[in-house]
Amino acid sequence: MKGFVVLCKTELRLFTRDFFSFFFTLVFPVLMLLLFGGIFGNTPIYDGSDIRMMDVSVPAYAVMVMGVTGLMSLPLTLSGYKEKKIYKRFDATPVGKKSIMLAQMLVNLAMTLIGISILLIAGKLLYHIQIQGAFLSICVSILFSIAALFSMGFLFTAIGPDLKSTTLLCYLFYFIMLFLSGATMPDMLFPDTIKRISAFLPMTYAVDLMQGVFAGDSLGLHGNELLILGALTAICTAVGAVLYKRKDWT
Repeated sequence: MKGFVVLCKTELRLFTRDFFSFFFTLVFPVLMLLLFGGIFGNTPIYDGSDIRMMDVSVPAYAVMVMGVTGLMSLPLTLSGYKEKKIYKRFDATPVGKKSIMLAQMLVNLAMTLIGISILLIAGKLLYHIQIQGAFLSICVSILFSIAALFSMGFLFTAIGPDLKSTTLLCYLFYFIMLFLSGATMPDMLFPDTIKRISAFLPMTYAVDLMQGVFAGDSLGLHGNELLILGALTAICTAVGAVLYKRKDWT
């Protein structure tokens, strides 16, 4: 256990030294908040609406944080470790490669929660966002969303034979979902064609779940989103685990 704690500390230190992961997890979502908050403020999303711009944007930006860690930081780091044969070196020690994978997941989970917390604090202080959902419901929605996106990243790492192919997969899926799921702009402003496309994107269901629960909906009203995210987690994890067993780690 002591060795695993040291490993987690090392992985955390490496995460903070990675400008891309650090910036897009902790800083970029707040910059997005400031940008769109400066343009729109926390005003109604359209005339006559009870829905306010920042109240729906902040939970959506939280999904953006999950996407950065789950679809980019975690899978690209794991793929890079494989390509550099770091797993082979760990297998020659009592620690083993599974420990470094677990440490990476825990570090990215911790940084995701920190990034979401910073975003919520900024939204509350600067734009007085309303968080009406129950604490437990919010926690469940966050964990379901994180699990789904992390499992997708895990699958991409298992599919990609090298870092370049994994990077292509991660970038392609992340940016498509980022702009078409409602994570950057509320999906109620999308034309019908974009809405039909977004229905096929997993991140859409994470955004819908987060926005609904933050607005005060019970989890029972979002059973469809929970089912889809839960099924995605199970499928991606199972398929990824099978593919990992077939990988050449040497």
